[in-house]
This record gives sequence, structure tokens and C-alpha cells, in this order.
Amino acid sequence: MLKGRLGLETARFPHADRHGMLWLERGELCVVDGCLHFMRGSNSLTPQMDQIPHQSVSMILLGPGSSVTHDALRLLARHGTLMAAVGVDGVRSYTAPPLMPDRSDVARRQAELWGNPRRRVSVARHMYALRLGEILPHRDLNTLRGIEGSRVKVMYKLMADKHGIEWNGRHYDRANPMAADIPNQALNHAATAVQAAAAIAVQSLAALPPLGFIHEDSGQSFVLDIADLFREAVTLQIAFAAAKQVTKGVEDTVDRLVRREAAHVFRKQQVIPSMIDKVKQVLRMEQVNGAGDDRDA
Repeated sequence: MLKGRLGLETARFPHADRHGMLWLERGELCVVDGCLHFMRGSNSLTPQMDQIPHQSVSMILLGPGSSVTHDALRLLARHGTLMAAVGVDGVRSYTAPPLMPDRSDVARRQAELWGNPRRRVSVARHMYALRLGEILPHRDLNTLRGIEGSRVKVMYKLMADKHGIEWNGRHYDRANPMAADIPNQALNHAATAVQAAAAIAVQSLAALPPLGFIHEDSGQSFVLDIADLFREAVTLQIAFAAAKQVTKGVEDTVDRLVRREAAHVFRKQQVIPSMIDKVKQVLRMEQVNGAGDDRDA
């Protein structure tokens, strides 16, 4: 199983140490033996194939007459290498569908709330209230994080008991993710799946992924904020249901069992539409269109 499927490792080379952009055109960007290649003249008797140093460039510009495989996109994402489809000489930039909606109301609202310390804490408290079922009186984020962490530990144990899974606590070694026990591996994979759904929801509204209200350091902080709103109802349900299948002797990898369970839960619970609604709710978009002053939660 590919470690990159966990979605938890960062790119090996920082962009500051890379060599800018690489232009490719009239060929297929694909993966051969785990490495990125660009193949030209695939229909000729003498096709030409070049290996692409995807870890040492920041961005690949894919010009006219080119195509890209799903595996290539996955590999680029794994190593943090950007890709853009461009016109002749880079005078056009294409995505399908467009990269973001042609509006800025959600992004402007998010930036407005994030940039005001009082409002930022208010949004964070609102998000904790959605998760914990009550409005906590505390205004210090570290205190709120500590309370949430304690309750999550209890929830892990309750969900494990519900599914008949032996639970020895949440453990994860970033250097060796496969060393974790089955429940922890399942949680890693389930978290990755739910974060991917949250990324789709955030991007669909043209919100700003780096501007998180609870998470701070990641470039996907707001995505992590939204994913956490669904931890108890979705992430843990997926993880422990998949772990249960392993204990029953189902012959498949934890990764694949989690992905199948996630697909079922996403469809049944309409997870991505629910996440879109949650984004609008935590940013209080109804106040933008109507009216009412902001009030602290």
C-alpha cells in the first residue's frame, strides 16, 4: 500500500529549494513504475518518454495537445507540485470546471471575520458549540482545545465499545504510520477521506483554505476546521465500521475498507452538501445578505 494514500505526509522538498516551473506540451503526463513521465508521440513507432523531476520543480505548465492521467495528478498532489493547464505561450489558464466560483462574498466574509480578533474567537466558539452541543464560556482557544481534546478521547472509547473494538488510545507515528494498530490506521484513513470532502466543500464556495479559526499553521486550516465538525458523526463512524470488518476477517486492506465505507456514508448522509451548509453557517453568511449585526457566541 502506498504511504501517500494516508494523506498525512508533507512534500519532501520545500518550494524554496525547487527550480521554478516546467513547461510541457503535446504529450501525456503519466506515471511509469512509480515515477512521473511525459510521453510524446504515443501513436508513432518511436515514442519518446522523459522522466520528470516532479520533486524538484514547483509547478508544471501543461500546454496544448497534452493530457494527464489520474495517477499523475495523485503523485503531483502527494509531493506538493502544482499543475496548470495553459494555452500557447501561457497566455491562457484553463481548468474544468473553473477553479473557483466567480464571486468573492464568502472569501471576503471569511477574511473579515478572521482579521478581527474578537470575531475570530467568536467563530471558533461557535464551531466548538456545534461540535460539543453547548456554548462554552471560555474565550481562550487553548482552553477550548483542551476541553475538546478531553471529550474526543471519551468519544473514541465510546465508539470503540459500540463497535466491539479493543481501544488502547489514539497513537500515530508520522515517521511510521503503518506501525499503528488497526483502529488507528482506520482513523488515519478516515480522517484523510473526510478532509478531502471538506476541501471540496470549501473550494466549491471559493472560501480561503489557509484562514482557519481553530487550526492555524496548515495551508488547509479552514478545511481542517470544517472536517472536525464531522469527526464524531462521520470520521469515527467510518473508521470503526471499517476496523470492525477487519476483526471479522474481511480480506482487504484497511485503506480500501475505509474508502468503501466512506463512499457509502458520504452518499447516505449527503456529507459534502452538509459541509457546504456548515461553511455558510459558521461564516454567518445570512448576515451578509440580510442583516443583523454580529454578536459573539
